[in-house]
Amino acid sequence: MAPPMQPTMKADTQALQQALRRFTDTHIVPAEPLLAQAQQNQAQQNSNSKAPAASLATLRQAAQQQGLWGLFYPQAYGGQPLSLASYVAISEEEGRSEYGPNIYGSRAALDMHMLHRHASPSVQAHCLRSMASGEMLGAYAMSEPNSIGSIPATLQTTAVQTGEHWVLNGEKWFISKAMEADFFTVLATTSSPGGLLMLVVPRQTPGLTVGPAQSILGWHMGQGRVRFDAVRVANTQVLGQAQNTATLLQERLRLGRTLNAAQWVGLGQRCFELMCARVQSARGQQARLPSKQLVRQHVYQVHEALVHARALVQMAASTTQGSSPIPTDELAVNMAKLAASKALCLAADTAIQLYGAEGLGADTPLAGIARVARSTRILDGTDEVLINAIGKRLLQRYALA
Repeated sequence: MAPPMQPTMKADTQALQQALRRFTDTHIVPAEPLLAQAQQNQAQQNSNSKAPAASLATLRQAAQQQGLWGLFYPQAYGGQPLSLASYVAISEEEGRSEYGPNIYGSRAALDMHMLHRHASPSVQAHCLRSMASGEMLGAYAMSEPNSIGSIPATLQTTAVQTGEHWVLNGEKWFISKAMEADFFTVLATTSSPGGLLMLVVPRQTPGLTVGPAQSILGWHMGQGRVRFDAVRVANTQVLGQAQNTATLLQERLRLGRTLNAAQWVGLGQRCFELMCARVQSARGQQARLPSKQLVRQHVYQVHEALVHARALVQMAASTTQGSSPIPTDELAVNMAKLAASKALCLAADTAIQLYGAEGLGADTPLAGIARVARSTRILDGTDEVLINAIGKRLLQRYALA
């Protein structure tokens, strides 16, 4: 377990939470319709443009000026001196809007830590400072059209060593941030039995093609295809060592799932607040919603799910050791991911139900949040795979000797 926070650290954490809440409510929430439309326009008009829309760039700059950018980056690159256990509560506030992680720079935190821990000096020099300033963004290229994303052994993208280089061939799809990324961390198979390799590949590398954009439930959210046709990658662009790629894969999954889960709890909390405000509004009072037992049950069930998910995220985050940002308990991380996804789905669906038809339209953020919520049950690990893994681990504790 992580040591308890000192009073000053707790005060600093609360101050950051409050500052993020104010910035989100004052600047991001009013701009959400504009941000949503800009995202769709960019995907439809030019799938290879990775420049942020003007409104998004302005909000990023404002967040940087107010000291709300990159809070969980490595300290050497401007991050706050926060443990993962103290950061997840802050991350909730960053996730209260689906556009928050982009505006606050937290979408880059996972890549920042992985490169800081495992990249060669040349890759670090090329990427980390630019990522910390918001000039560069990475994406993780794992899932493929003809493989099982949760089973790395089924991947068909290959990396073949030729002297001082590796040659990549294959195709990835539904890659988050693909349409904006300046580089890709690519998971590929090698000729050695069960061999895997992670390579950092710049977007402009010859033979690498990005696009077309892929929609999620009919809406563009940054996912896209990436092709590698005889892409040559230097040995210095390998992340870690070939023999420890499986360890790096688990590190990335554990930290990424924990960070995502914290943001999903924040987005679910936003739905809960919208739902309760609707129930207590003049229209809600007119329909006598506050006095209806089923409405009260809805409110309780969403609140319970969020409290449960928040506690599991904190539990997972508290399993880091020393100065490492990586949670060590895979079971706790997977439980947190599942609980946060479930809570977000329930919160979005229930809020829409209590808003009625209005909740399905563009006058509230709920339809967009519902798309995000539904995707969390598949992206970054499907429910079935994680439930199966958790059940297996739990049963192993009771296996006969």
